[in-house]
Amino acid sequence: MWRQWIPFWHPGLSPQSGDVDLLFAGLLMTSALVLGILFFLLTLFCVRYRAGNLIDREDHIAKSWHWEVGWTTASLACFVGLFVWGASVYFEMYKTPADELVVFVVAKQWMWKTQHPGGQAEINALHVPTNRPVRLVMASQDVIHSFFIPALRLKHDVVPGRYQDIEIEVDRPGTYHLFCAEYCGTDHSGMIGEIVAMDPADFSNWLTRQAPSSSLAGEGGALFRELGCSGCHGPGSKIRAPPLEGLYGRPVPLSDGSTVIADDKYIRDSILLPRSQIVASYEPLMPSFEGKVSEEQLLRLVMYIKSLAGRRS
Repeated sequence: MWRQWIPFWHPGLSPQSGDVDLLFAGLLMTSALVLGILFFLLTLFCVRYRAGNLIDREDHIAKSWHWEVGWTTASLACFVGLFVWGASVYFEMYKTPADELVVFVVAKQWMWKTQHPGGQAEINALHVPTNRPVRLVMASQDVIHSFFIPALRLKHDVVPGRYQDIEIEVDRPGTYHLFCAEYCGTDHSGMIGEIVAMDPADFSNWLTRQAPSSSLAGEGGALFRELGCSGCHGPGSKIRAPPLEGLYGRPVPLSDGSTVIADDKYIRDSILLPRSQIVASYEPLMPSFEGKVSEEQLLRLVMYIKSLAGRRS
């Protein structure tokens, strides 16, 4: 309730926004305290040792290590405490709930394109249900962008060549600003959008009204066959390739003796850089699709392979 007494302060709308606000206030107060002490000492020394003041100015050599150790220790303890506080808020914001909704976000000059698992697509907008965690899987088509929602106190860079994850949750229905907080070119200022938070029932109705003829996984399956992937990874193939049924979420042994979990990043890297992580007992025969498929097509292929998780070859 303390935030309502601060002029021009707009409270956040996520479960962690209050913690972020309190941490920000703590950083401001700590910085103001350090600055106040600094200016107090500067003023004190300027007055005490001014040219017209009669004071002993002989060159006395005296050690003051106890003062130095004291203020150094106090400053260290203060800022370590702030670090631990900030780290706890960070881990709370980036935890992975069990009932999360997954939405894909592709950033490109100069727009945000969001894709729901059912195939619903939006430009510079994202509809989400209230009081439910949503995991955004983000990728950039060209340069570095930054996904920034001031009302939720959340900002995350979107880097080309890799997936970024961020958890969001909105407490109340409404429409909130979405910005790109990283300079990304001449029309950077126009790369804006909105987050539309809806009651769960209204969100379900919106998904139904916006539903396309096929889901992302269905479109990914068609693209999988169009690119010829089924010729190696499909049943009855003459080329020995790792099976994809039941792959997602399982550990994959590699030829170098290490093991990796088959998550979104692993699937993406296997499509673009197939020789970077070679599955044990398989030959590195798969060609690279880098430059041949877009980020949006990659998302569809990842969703299709994820849809095979419940199957076993």
